Formats: sequence, structure tokens, C-alpha cells
Amino acid sequence: MDTIFALSSGAPPAAIGVIRISGPGSGNALQCLAGRLPPARRTSLAKLHDASGDLLDEALILWFPGPATATGEDCAEIHCHGGRAVIAAIGRALAAIPGLRAAEAGEFTRRAFANGRLDLAEAEGLADLLSAETELQRAVAVSAAEGGLSRQFGDWRERLLILSAQIESALDFSDEDDVPDLPDSFLPAYRLLAQELDVVLDRPGLERLKDGIRVVLAGPPNAGKSTLFNAILQSEAAIVSPMAGTTRDVIERPVAIAGIPFVFVDTAGLRDHTADAIEQIGMDRAAGEVLRADIVLWLGQQGDGPEGAWEIETRADESGSVKDAPRHRLSGKTGEGLEGLTEDLARTASSILPKPGAGAANQRQRELLAIARSALGDAPHPDLLLAAEQLRQGRSAFDRILGNTATEDVLDTLFGRFCIGK
Repeated sequence: MDTIFALSSGAPPAAIGVIRISGPGSGNALQCLAGRLPPARRTSLAKLHDASGDLLDEALILWFPGPATATGEDCAEIHCHGGRAVIAAIGRALAAIPGLRAAEAGEFTRRAFANGRLDLAEAEGLADLLSAETELQRAVAVSAAEGGLSRQFGDWRERLLILSAQIESALDFSDEDDVPDLPDSFLPAYRLLAQELDVVLDRPGLERLKDGIRVVLAGPPNAGKSTLFNAILQSEAAIVSPMAGTTRDVIERPVAIAGIPFVFVDTAGLRDHTADAIEQIGMDRAAGEVLRADIVLWLGQQGDGPEGAWEIETRADESGSVKDAPRHRLSGKTGEGLEGLTEDLARTASSILPKPGAGAANQRQRELLAIARSALGDAPHPDLLLAAEQLRQGRSAFDRILGNTATEDVLDTLFGRFCIGK
């Protein structure tokens, strides 16, 4: 097997650059550059030289003999100065050593999976952790990366194995003329497992967390949608004008509120009809966005918005009240009432999105959980041979979730999400 190396820290220039090496030639790579192999798992200061003897840098080196390493094989790290030239020079020196090559995206983590250092669900959690942009995304992903989901999946698989063993035992000790008996605990345990799968499948999927809560600002022309949109984003993303119909297309921007991901959408004004073909296209797109929304902030006449929309009065800085009982009365110009709106949005989003530690499954995992749940059905089949097949199909789905049986295209897709050096 090749020995791989890559820069695992941020792109240079930086104060420190961390270069990872993994594979059977890791120790030799350190000896070639540093002239010695340091004590295992202890930092050591060394001068690094290339094959010609030219000094490359003075760096900290670490040696991790396998298999108790991140990848399950011999590993090494070089903590050098993070300048572009230094990183490039060390990379050239490593590439010149026979048996070493630059790593591909996700190759370190893929080796960790292949060597049993983590399962597929943990690897997916790690990928999500690396791509997390909000606090809630980080908290949910770190739970999966640390094995929270894997332990749950593994527990369900183990319980299926126990149920299968009970069926096999009943079949083994039955005579041709006897009806085999199962333990009294079998049926309650079977039903409880099915109910637990239902609970997870009823929860929001992980993709909801990645996509964010979609909040659409809707209403007639000149209702203050763009002003409120800019106030929430604290930017001039949308053009604001007293002229009705300024917004002709959909404008959307992602933003985090209290660590929760949102996508705010400003839309064209809605009215009964228009002779302007471009405005009509904008209105059609606005209507489509309203249908896609998780939350609609309605800025038009009270009661004219879609069912479930939040009634918002946006001109609290002006005299008079347009709505009798708006959910929020605020001013996009002065910011009055804006904090109350954002706090309400955050509370509502928390009830929609997955929660840390709650076991949010991604689409692939949910599809396989659904297969397992469908195989189990509402009850075990009266024919124990067929009931055993139900349980076998369920175990097969969990094996695929954990990566015990995984196709190369699934692995390529997952590990291709990782950066080079991870």
C-alpha cells in the first residue's frame, strides 16, 4: 500500500503548517527528512533536509506507530512553519521518497474506515462536522462524529440479532409435529424496536439542518418587504424604493440567528393582475416561494396571506395601526421590534430542526431505516421461517448503514466530500 501525505492545516500562509503522513513508509519518511525516528507519540524538534542535504525548515515531528492511530496504520506529522515556500519544499521532498504520494480528498478518513477505526455513520458525521457553518449544525454533527448515531444503530442491530437467535433456537428445538415456542419477551421486544424506528423516522432529517429554515417575506408591492429583508440581514441585499414593484425577482440570503441556520427570501409584490410580463414572472416565482416556505412573514392586509402565515406590521414608526392583532409590530427602518421577531423565529426553528443528541439521520440512513422498518412490518410473521427473513432484512439494512456492507460508489461519494488532508 502507498504511503500518503498532505497538508492538513489551513491553506498557507499561516503561522503553522501541519503535514500528515500515513502508511507503511511513514517512519522512513521522517528518517529521510529528520535523520531519525523520534520516540513514539512525543513531540521532537528536528531540522528537516531534502535528499540533497539542503535545509528545509526546523519543525516539530511526531511518530505514531499503528494500529492505534487515526487511520489504523503507521502515521507521522510534521508541524512546520506555514509559509507557502516551506510547505511546497517539504511536499517536494516527501514526493521524492519512493513509495510516497500526495493524498486524494478524504483518503485519510477512508483508510480509517477501511481499517475499522470508524464506521460509515461516524464518517458521515465527520464530513458534516467539517462542513458545519452554524452552532446547531456543529452540535448535531459532533454527536454523530463521536459515534452517537453509530451506537444507536449498533444497538438496534444487536437487538435484531438477539430476536433472530430466539427464532433460530425455537426452530432448532421443534419437532415436525410441534409448533415452536418463543420467549414471552419476544413480541414486546419486537414491537418496541419497531416503535423506536418510527420515532427516528418521524424526526426531521439532517438535510433540514443543512438547508436551514426557509423564511419568505410576502405581501403586495411597496409593503416594506425589502426594507425588512435588509434589516434582518443588516445589509443592503435588496433595492429599496418608494416605487411599487422594485423587486422583480426572488432574492435569498442565508443567515444564522442564535446559531440556527435560516434562509430569508425577499419576493416580488403580489397583486391580482399586472400588464407587465416581467412583473408577472416575479409574482409567479413569489407564489412558488410561499409554497416552499417553512415560515411566511405576511406584510399585506390582515387575513389576505396564506394559511399559517405570520401577520407582520412593518411600520411601527408611523402613526396608526394597519393590523388589529399582528404577531409582530416592528419597523424595518428603525429596527424597533426586530429583536422580538428574530427571537420568535429562533424559538420556532428549534421546534422544527433536529436537536443535538436526538439522532438526526441523513437521507441515506433514513432510506435504509425505512427499509428495516418496512421489513419488520406491524408484527412478526406467524411462520417463523418468514419471521426470521424479516429480521435478516432488517439486519442487512443496518449493516449497510454502518458500512459493514457498502458499495464502492457509496464510499466514493462520501469520502469525496472531504478535503485533501482529512
